[in-house]
Amino acid sequence: MVWPSVTITQLNTFGGVTKSIERALLFVGAAAANQGTVVPVIASSDLDALFGNADCALKNEIAAFFKNAGQGAFCYAAVMTAGESSPPEDGEFPMQGALLFDWRPAIRRAQAQVSVEGVIITAPVSTQEEIQAAQELRTEINNALGRWLWFALPVAGIDDETETWAEYTEKLTALQQGIAAPQVQLVPTFFGNEIGVLAGRLCNAAVTIADSPARVATGPLQGLKNLDKPIDSAGKPLDLATLQALARMRYSVPMWYADYDGLYWADGATLEVEGGDYGVIENVRVVDKAARRIRIMAIPKVANRILNSTQGSIAAHELLFGKPLREMAKSVQIGGVTFPGEIRPPKDGDVKITWPEASKAAINFIIRPYNCPKEITTGIMLDTDQENNV
Repeated sequence: MVWPSVTITQLNTFGGVTKSIERALLFVGAAAANQGTVVPVIASSDLDALFGNADCALKNEIAAFFKNAGQGAFCYAAVMTAGESSPPEDGEFPMQGALLFDWRPAIRRAQAQVSVEGVIITAPVSTQEEIQAAQELRTEINNALGRWLWFALPVAGIDDETETWAEYTEKLTALQQGIAAPQVQLVPTFFGNEIGVLAGRLCNAAVTIADSPARVATGPLQGLKNLDKPIDSAGKPLDLATLQALARMRYSVPMWYADYDGLYWADGATLEVEGGDYGVIENVRVVDKAARRIRIMAIPKVANRILNSTQGSIAAHELLFGKPLREMAKSVQIGGVTFPGEIRPPKDGDVKITWPEASKAAINFIIRPYNCPKEITTGIMLDTDQENNV
């Protein structure tokens, strides 16, 4: 016998909005105050109160970040402990696998408190081991926590007493030689505060994560320590030929245009292999963003039989998992000018679900970025036909 009754349950379709961590960065470096902690920072924060009155790279780079990031900018700072930021005594060498300034523990500690899209190291790197450590740390965090991070590492500027630009270029060429690290950027120091300037340019809310730091319309660089072109040991000032040579060696460098005021950025180059898809930071960022959104959507589907191998379920879920791509593809039109979305709108077949085993579903995506004119060639024709000129 069944007793007449009505039972109502509230179902969760997990269709809500997920929080965005894009444009949130973690700066890592040494400071006199708050050592071993993670500090949130906004444009109005008192940097001296947070990091001490003494001058330090961490404070300078964060200040440069806010000058370029625009309104509403936000970041975190992971302050290294004294032991992590102190070089070894004379005659001592780091242990195998150790770094001169080991920022890895500070980044690992921060994972328990914050989630960010990128990490900005403020201590210059000088070895291939440090560069490789950044790429390996991305893999480690992704494997352990399902988070996607990119890294930007500064490289010390020229020694103007002992090095020429040719020697400096040769040294930096050797530093990146043979490294495959598609989520790592190397940023040489020429004017000072370059890495903070680049970070702010990438996080400016007036542009999307799909925009290159080379975008001139974003505006000139702000917050550089010095606007005078540095000189080498022979007294030769920095020129565009040197910057182009370093850009060809996968360095992310500033630049300028003749007869056009201001300093700008060349490109957000990464240490991607020849012919790879992630040679520029904007490609890394849009794919990382899609991966974060899709992961959050996939978790509630674990052992949920609504997702099954029937044609109806596959079609419904291919449409469902295409939602983040459609959102990223939304464009805006202002005054007749169309500002494109972060990616191109997905096509039929860009999301495919297959079942390699009875208990394993594979969901594959295609993301299509827009073409971007970083090199423009113009042709001018002269019409000397007098009949057409009447």
